[in-house]
Amino acid sequence: MRLGINLGYWGAGMDGDNLAVAQEADRLGYDVCWAAEAYGSDAPTVLTWVAAQTESIDVGSAIMQIPARQPAMTAMTAATLDSLSGGRFRLGLGVSGPQVSEGWYGVKFDKPLARTREYVEIVRRAMSRERLSYEGEHWTLPLPDGPGKPIKLTVHPQREHIPLYIAAIGPKNLEQTGEIADGALLIFPSAEHLEDTAVKHLRAGREKAGKTMEGFDVCPTLPLAVGDDVNGLADMFRPYTALYVGGMGSRKQNFYNQLAQRMGYEKEAAEIQDRYLSGDKNGAAAAVPHQLIDQTTLLGSVERIAERMQAYAAAGVTTLTLAPAGFTLDERLAALRAGTDALELSGLA
Repeated sequence: MRLGINLGYWGAGMDGDNLAVAQEADRLGYDVCWAAEAYGSDAPTVLTWVAAQTESIDVGSAIMQIPARQPAMTAMTAATLDSLSGGRFRLGLGVSGPQVSEGWYGVKFDKPLARTREYVEIVRRAMSRERLSYEGEHWTLPLPDGPGKPIKLTVHPQREHIPLYIAAIGPKNLEQTGEIADGALLIFPSAEHLEDTAVKHLRAGREKAGKTMEGFDVCPTLPLAVGDDVNGLADMFRPYTALYVGGMGSRKQNFYNQLAQRMGYEKEAAEIQDRYLSGDKNGAAAAVPHQLIDQTTLLGSVERIAERMQAYAAAGVTTLTLAPAGFTLDERLAALRAGTDALELSGLA
């Protein structure tokens, strides 16, 4: 099992330290450094900055939002980043959510599966440097009855095949991800529930495409905090969990809330959402069960984290992405080093 790091969103208050974190992960042999985007910092700019100041670690978008860019633009960005980084770029895509898609980008959040499939097909065609033409429900290239003509990408990516990941939560999205992508980006992963909530759906998609899970990258992100007080460490992540389970989306359409329900927290997920949407964010955080936090983070001593890593590997994880927590740069760097120590102790390195 490989290790990655996730720098999250730029502008979250630790920007000055993020480059140092990425460089230390590079020195420690971490496999990939991911950056996110929502409606603040964009992922490609951050990844370009990191790639220019690291040596061997891959850089990946987790995610570049599908409603934010036309697919040909995404292919251009991926090819450029791969070329500039010396073949170290990984393209992670996702549909985002209805609030961001419609409120920020003005793109209807409809038929996300069909839209994702077409988007991936166009991106792959463009990155392969064939003359681009496509006829689908959501995109037609070139536009008919106009001056447009099939055009070929002029940039040469470093590699013939840039790894393509999709952020997926729901069963149908996971199955399609297994069918059309090279890897899956997962959030709030519980080793105890991963087979039922994710891996079996990914496997079904791979089988539909006539493939096995061999070579497919199952890549969840987990916050990491090191120390002896597991309960205290878990409390650090109460607001984070409450935000996603309670407030990331509408009452009818919150994918993270639905995931918590599939993990067996139906009653708790409803209470968290009720409190959060009523404005009681502190109450929502207090309603998050300790077990839910503990199952979806890496907390405690290096030995405890090593045991949890073994559980994730047994559940099918191939790249474990860590989000090292800490109030200072030294604490975040110490958490990074603890991650490599735990991996070695686990025997998975």
